[in-house]
Amino acid sequence: MAQLRQEVDPGEVGLDPEALDRLDRHFAHQVEEGRLPGYLVAVSRGGRVAHLTTYGHRDLAAGLPVESDTLYRIYSMTKPVTTVAALLLMEEGRLSLDDPVARHLPAFADPQVYVDGSGDGMRTRPADGPILIRHLLTHTAGLTFAFYHSHPVDALYRAAGLESSVPSGADLAQTIDVYASLPLQFEPGTEWNYSVATNVLGRVIEVVSGQPLDVFLAERIFGPLGMTDAGFCVPVDQAGRLAELYGETGDGGIEPIAGLPLRGRPRFLSGSGGMVASAYDVHRFTELLRRRGELDGTRLLSADTVDLMTSNQLPGGVDMRTFGSRPAHDEPGNEGVGFGLGVSVVIDPARTKASTGLGMYGWSGVATTTFWVDPSRDLSVQFLTQVRPRSSHALYQDLKRLVHEAAAH
Repeated sequence: MAQLRQEVDPGEVGLDPEALDRLDRHFAHQVEEGRLPGYLVAVSRGGRVAHLTTYGHRDLAAGLPVESDTLYRIYSMTKPVTTVAALLLMEEGRLSLDDPVARHLPAFADPQVYVDGSGDGMRTRPADGPILIRHLLTHTAGLTFAFYHSHPVDALYRAAGLESSVPSGADLAQTIDVYASLPLQFEPGTEWNYSVATNVLGRVIEVVSGQPLDVFLAERIFGPLGMTDAGFCVPVDQAGRLAELYGETGDGGIEPIAGLPLRGRPRFLSGSGGMVASAYDVHRFTELLRRRGELDGTRLLSADTVDLMTSNQLPGGVDMRTFGSRPAHDEPGNEGVGFGLGVSVVIDPARTKASTGLGMYGWSGVATTTFWVDPSRDLSVQFLTQVRPRSSHALYQDLKRLVHEAAAH
């Protein structure tokens, strides 16, 4: 077990201590108002942690405080980790961005694309081309999520028992076969739609490597990077470090809700959202990306590969809002933000209407966890708590604004 620690005073790396105090007061107020149970925030410059705050509780009922070694369900922040795993296989020549997914998962050999209608009256047609690995990495495969309620194909996902992206009792291989049996929302490569694609990528990694996803990640990423607590389950003797998961109530408060079943190895290994990690683990992974594939003498990826991952891959250099016509993704937060391989990438800071830098990349999780790297300011930031919101909120925008104020003086 390793703990994240502050390594340098903010002023030594050009950060404004008073602005960082404002950041802490802002989020402490969210805790005092009952909107967050507690949180951890870390701001690093040049790879050195210059600001680290823990506040509030990881478990309100038990009165347990947030500590620097608290464990969090990071949900979709799993996706960039799974992406790095796929890129490792690509650098070894065992996988290619332009491989048809069906080469590794034959169930995807005959993808059908939605035409019109719904339910039993839905019409589909054969796809013009195959789903490629790059489509999985960029969420342009035509896959979706059951919970969107914005397209007839979403309804088919719900009918197939995919409300939580996995049929009850299924493992990863069985789940992928269910995905493959359903129509695509659109022709692969023609739109952006955030989806179950990274679960499919996780299964590709298993097939190509010959190892279960959790074993491959542990041997090839977590071990080499010293991510000592990262994984898909929490050991019994460490269970007390896991933060309780909360959901927002209708009146703006929070209440405990069920989360990922992390006691014991899960049957379904989700490369999309199954990981648990500490702030130290997130920092180590973020540093790998910031340093373009190398950390403390261990090189996992070439600098060119990380540059590819963290640059916009959407056709024509457009942003997610422009390239996605799904109602669920017509969000202002997607304006000015493109998508690389497994991470979002700021391509036009002015259009984001937020405090962002050109080339800033990262990703978030549904329980209000986030990380980003801002190369233009040599900043990396993480924020960890455990609240599943009822809808999108301003927390991330506030965090970006307050960090920007600290870095701008």
